[in-house]
Amino acid sequence: MKVLFEILVIIAVLTFSQLVFSQDTWTLDDCVAYALEHNLQLNDLEYTVDANRETYRQSFRELLPAVQGTSEYSIRFGRSVDPNDNSFIDTDFFSNSYALEASVDLFQGFQKQNAIKASKFLFKAAEEETLQQKYLLAFRVMQAFYDIQFFEGSLKIAQEQEGISQSNFDLVEKQIELGLMAGADLYEAESILLTDKLSVTRASNQLIAAKLALVQEMNLTDADDITIVPEVEREMEAAESVAMQSDSIYQQAQDFIPIVKAARYRTLAAEKQLAIERGKLYPSLSLFGGYGTGYFETITDGEGKTIPFREQFKDNTYQVVGISLNIPITDGWSARSRVKQQKIARLRAENDLNLQEQQLFQVIQQLVQQANAFEVEQQQTIKNTKAQSLAFQVAQKRYEKGLINAIELYTAKNLFATAQNQNLQVRLSAAVNKSTLDFYRGLSVFNIKAPSAEGVSNKN
Repeated sequence: MKVLFEILVIIAVLTFSQLVFSQDTWTLDDCVAYALEHNLQLNDLEYTVDANRETYRQSFRELLPAVQGTSEYSIRFGRSVDPNDNSFIDTDFFSNSYALEASVDLFQGFQKQNAIKASKFLFKAAEEETLQQKYLLAFRVMQAFYDIQFFEGSLKIAQEQEGISQSNFDLVEKQIELGLMAGADLYEAESILLTDKLSVTRASNQLIAAKLALVQEMNLTDADDITIVPEVEREMEAAESVAMQSDSIYQQAQDFIPIVKAARYRTLAAEKQLAIERGKLYPSLSLFGGYGTGYFETITDGEGKTIPFREQFKDNTYQVVGISLNIPITDGWSARSRVKQQKIARLRAENDLNLQEQQLFQVIQQLVQQANAFEVEQQQTIKNTKAQSLAFQVAQKRYEKGLINAIELYTAKNLFATAQNQNLQVRLSAAVNKSTLDFYRGLSVFNIKAPSAEGVSNKN
């Protein structure tokens, strides 16, 4: 009995936890934050940023001297050179050597310095491209979020229309019982009611699909439904409307839109990579030095005995220091070909920057035009909704008095529902448009942290 009671308690707890989970509500900020944290594509982009960061750090380490230690052990057979007196002998012997060598580049046409700058710009470009993808994901989540709001509103309108049709159907039934209406009127009322029920079903299915789209965009596992907290719609103020007519939005956006900044960084990196290729045409100068010693079985004392390892290790030491100059003369013209190729790469990067700036300007132009259009459409849909509401109310009263038939009432009711849906769609589209324009104006729309500048400037 006790075991059964414990099982029932566990089932109750699990059921309650599922109910609590199902009652969770999500704001737009919650949805965006969850999507940013659980998006697998963003994880891959973060790995790219990490790789570029390590390349940037390694470019500094390339300035350090190259140091290496070597050790060799060998056994020689047959005729060979005696390291003791450089004579030829036929005796088998073994030897081993130890050396520590170091070299540092003094001049390489500033290749390493330019490599540092190029890798830094590429690292910053990767960061900005990752940030761009975060913003794009946030906008997709926002669009899916507002789609849910729209379909929730559409479902509510459809349910209201169904309720009206149900009331009219009930009214016709009573009128038929009283002998005030014919049976054909009931068929018309029932047909309209069934049509509205179908509209409710379609609106419900569209809402389910919209919720699934948001769930998938968020990568919300173990869930196919979500309950949102609708965003409060805020009308655009007059001062904001005037500001949106100005080209200053484009000037502001150029400074912080990640995809434009990434293209600018890649242009700067291409310039440095061109400088690297040009640096390979110059002579290179390096300083090197080394310390070594060795042991040879053929080195003997006056009595013909091999000198012990410890003594040879001390006596055979040597030091070397020198300067190496490398002058490129010809390599089949490949170095100059690489310079030309890099010039093309720089032009391509500059063209991509111009393209990104052009697309940015065109997007802002479209958004401003849409904002102006939505402002006019909102006023028109509001007036149309009021007019259709009054027309429907009049039609409803006339229908109840038997002055019009059900088809005429359905037409008036359908026009009213269409006007409501149009107004809802325009209002929510205007809200998305406003948030997008606010983003391009540099206002805080999403809680997304931009990468630190870390001393990187746009100057080369």
